[in-house]
Amino acid sequence: MPLSLDDKWIWDSWYAHDGERWHGYFLQADKSLGDPDLRHFNVSQGHAVSDDLINWEHKGTCLKPAPTPAWDDTTTWTGSVVQGADGVWHLFYTGGGSAEKGLYQRIGHATSTDMHSWERVGSGLCLDLEGPNAIHYEAEMQVGFWPDRAMRDPYVMKDPDGGGWLMYFTACAPGIAEVNAGGAIGFATSPDLHEWTLQPPVFVGDYGQLEVPQVFEVDGRWYCLFCTADIHWSEERKTKAGVPPVTGNHYLIAESPRGPWTVAPGFLDGDLPCRRYAARVLETENGRVIMGFADGGKDAFGGYVMDPMPLKVAGDGRLFIEHAG
Repeated sequence: MPLSLDDKWIWDSWYAHDGERWHGYFLQADKSLGDPDLRHFNVSQGHAVSDDLINWEHKGTCLKPAPTPAWDDTTTWTGSVVQGADGVWHLFYTGGGSAEKGLYQRIGHATSTDMHSWERVGSGLCLDLEGPNAIHYEAEMQVGFWPDRAMRDPYVMKDPDGGGWLMYFTACAPGIAEVNAGGAIGFATSPDLHEWTLQPPVFVGDYGQLEVPQVFEVDGRWYCLFCTADIHWSEERKTKAGVPPVTGNHYLIAESPRGPWTVAPGFLDGDLPCRRYAARVLETENGRVIMGFADGGKDAFGGYVMDPMPLKVAGDGRLFIEHAG
């Protein structure tokens, strides 16, 4: 059974395992809005649990925008959940505020001991495009160039080369003439999940945006999953790809989680209209699977998370989805 709700659309999702069960977190908005395009600024975060990623028990809303005025009083978008060494769970999420009409995105931080009741750490704000490395990002919105000041979709993981933590996020680089060549995978580091240092992006180019990044390793090779739309392919990427532009999920490849990263050949999981978006790769006892929400475009928007599909790695390192039959 898909991860779905009768009265709400569901889209971006992220997952954590507590040692016994999967916890799924997702963006949700009331279907009473009528138009699925209105969901982004009428959003909260939902929570469900599962033993198999197929049958879900819904726990209800676990985070929503803060009371006004606040830096995140308009949106609480896509995030990442990890557990600290002390057993406390940490949620990193995207926030936007009414003072800037929700157009400036920043990264927030909340903690929990039960994985459902989240409390913001201080004001919740933990990372912005500030400091010496902000010069590598579009730190101020370029009106008319891109529709927002991008800093969203944080993905947090332990640093495999040390005792700290790494964060990847969707961003844009400055000073690039072609709007679809300035998408970036932003990067930050932390020793303790509380103090974060903005670093230069680990990847820039090829697409106008690389949304919902997720970094993982298979047999010594590193992958960065992301999603993007057909209208956000750069002219160079259209020439290199060998396939026509589609909307969906693709990936970067590297020998280290810090890069350098390159775009994989072709395209992993795309279609027009988009079939599945904002995918995540999960390690299960039966192997890797990929999950994302059913899109279908505005006129046929699915608004639920599709059942997991097996994700395989070919001999040359390319990823592919194993379809039944």
